[in-house]
Amino acid sequence: MVSSSTTTTTLSLSLLCYFSFFALFSPSQSHKVSLELYYESLCPYSANFIVNYLPKIFSDDLLPIVDLTLVPWGNAKLRGNNNFTCQHGPDECLLNTVEACAINIWPELNQNFPFIYCVETLVYEHKHKEWESCFSKLGLDPKPIDQCYNGEYGKELELQYAAETNALQPPHKYVPWVVVDGEPLYEDYENFLSYVCNAYKGTDTPQSCTKAYLNTVPKREAMREHSVCGMDRLIPKWEKVRSTITSWMQKMNF
Repeated sequence: MVSSSTTTTTLSLSLLCYFSFFALFSPSQSHKVSLELYYESLCPYSANFIVNYLPKIFSDDLLPIVDLTLVPWGNAKLRGNNNFTCQHGPDECLLNTVEACAINIWPELNQNFPFIYCVETLVYEHKHKEWESCFSKLGLDPKPIDQCYNGEYGKELELQYAAETNALQPPHKYVPWVVVDGEPLYEDYENFLSYVCNAYKGTDTPQSCTKAYLNTVPKREAMREHSVCGMDRLIPKWEKVRSTITSWMQKMNF
């Protein structure tokens, strides 16, 4: 039986091979379709999208037409003094910052995405505590990332992503929040390739876009329950308990 660790390493290295191949090409920037993913690291639906859907763009004829932007902030909240809290707790704030650092330190997609893919695969497998194993799996030096997320610069990067996310029009309602050429896909985000293909204005239409299932953008269905991390959906049980106790104490004039 092949271990999940071996599978993760193999998939991550496969992505590295893809990117090394496409680094040889210089497609026209004017015809590229912008694809933006606003997400948070520990949302299971964000991880599912990154692991099981987003890699579809890495086919030999789709990647050259896509300009991918990753924004790891999601439903985090700004507090006083430029501090912030994250929907899934401190571990999510840590991994959001780690992934922001990776994007900054390794600005090329062929450098940062294999690392993010590796981390989110561990999240998907409920092993996010093992995220540092991605350095050895991919042969990466952990020192620049460590210095970034343990210093003020990592926080500055997250605040920049907070500003980008909060400036979205229309505002994001949940994550993953996928935007193609400025248009949010709402609950139909899993069909993002259809929108990418329909938005492409170049004359050399990718063969992948001529497939029947990509030719027509499907109509949006009612949002499936539990398919996104809503901004107010996840409330830690201890906060509910604390709220109840506080309310009771106020009524009893304590």
